[in-house]
Amino acid sequence: MAAVPARAAAAPHRAPRGRIDTHHHAVPPKMREWAVEQGIIPPEGGPAWAQWTLKSTLRVMNANGIAAGVASAPVPAEIFQDRATAVSGVRACNESLAELVHDHPTRFGFFANVAMLHPDLAIQQAAHALDDLGAEGVLLNTSADGHYLGDPMFEPLFAELDRRRAVVFTHPVAPKGIVEVPLVGDWLADFLLDTTRTALSLIAAGTLDRHPNVSIILSHGGGFLPYMAGRAERWGREDDGPNPAKIRPALRRFYYDTALPTSPYASPTLLNAVGADRVLFGTDWPANSAREVTLNTRDFDRDPALSRRAHQAVTRDNALRLLPKLAARLR
Repeated sequence: MAAVPARAAAAPHRAPRGRIDTHHHAVPPKMREWAVEQGIIPPEGGPAWAQWTLKSTLRVMNANGIAAGVASAPVPAEIFQDRATAVSGVRACNESLAELVHDHPTRFGFFANVAMLHPDLAIQQAAHALDDLGAEGVLLNTSADGHYLGDPMFEPLFAELDRRRAVVFTHPVAPKGIVEVPLVGDWLADFLLDTTRTALSLIAAGTLDRHPNVSIILSHGGGFLPYMAGRAERWGREDDGPNPAKIRPALRRFYYDTALPTSPYASPTLLNAVGADRVLFGTDWPANSAREVTLNTRDFDRDPALSRRAHQAVTRDNALRLLPKLAARLR
C-alpha cells in the first residue's frame, strides 16, 4: 500500500467516525485481584494505571472521540518467571480482558499476554487467546530478563505468530541493569531505549525477514528508532551490522503508535521515515492521566505535519486494516 502523504494542514482535524486507540491499558477487576494477590499492586492506592475503572475509561474515551480502545496489560515478563504463576497469571489477564471485550464488543479489543520466558507455554497461550478468546493480537515486552525479541529463544514463538499472520504489540520496560538517573523517571528515556534496542535486535537477527507475516507495533513512536536510522545505516558499513540498504525497508516493516506523544519535535521525523500509513493512534491511558490524554489528543489534531487524509489514516483507518476482528465488530 502506498504511503499516505503527510502534508501541512491549516486547521485542526476531526475523526468523524471515531478514533481507535491501540495503546490503551486496562486492569479489570479479576486482573486487579490477581495483581494484588501477587503483590504487584497494593490493595488500595498504587500507581495511576492501577486505578483503572470502566466508568472513568469510558468517560475519557467519550471526551476524546475514541470509539474503541485495544486494551493491554503490559505485565513485566519476570512476573511470570515461575511456570505455575505464568499459567495462572496469563489466564487471569487474558480472560479478564476477553470478558471486557465480550461485555463491550464495539468499545474494546485486546492484546493477549503470553509467558515470554516459557516459549513453549507462550505458543499455547497465544493460540488459545487468538482462537478461543478472540484477541486482536499478542503483547510482547520489549525485553524479558535481558533477552530482546531477536533472541533465538523467541524464534519458535515468532514462527507460530508468522504462521497465524498475527499482530504483535510491543511494550517497553526499563533495560535490565540500567543505572537510574536521580529525578528522571524510567518512562522518560529508558522505556524508549528498550523499544529501540528490541527493534534493532529484530533487524540484526533477521527475524523480520524470516517472518514477514507478523505485524509488529512499536510503542511510543518507535522510541529513538526513526530518529537514529541514519546511524543504523552506518552500522552496516563500519561495524558488521545489516546491509545499510535494509534499514529503510526495515523501518517500514514496523507500525508505530502516537503515544510518545507525537509533537512538532517527533512527527516530522516519524512521518518522513515511515509514512502515515504505518502510524496508529495511541493514548497510553491510564498511565497517562485524563488531562494528559486530552492535551495530547488536542495537539495531535492540530499537528501541522498531518494532512487531513493522513490524520484519518492514523486515527482510524490503519487500525481497521490491521485489526480485522475489531473492524468486523465496529461494522
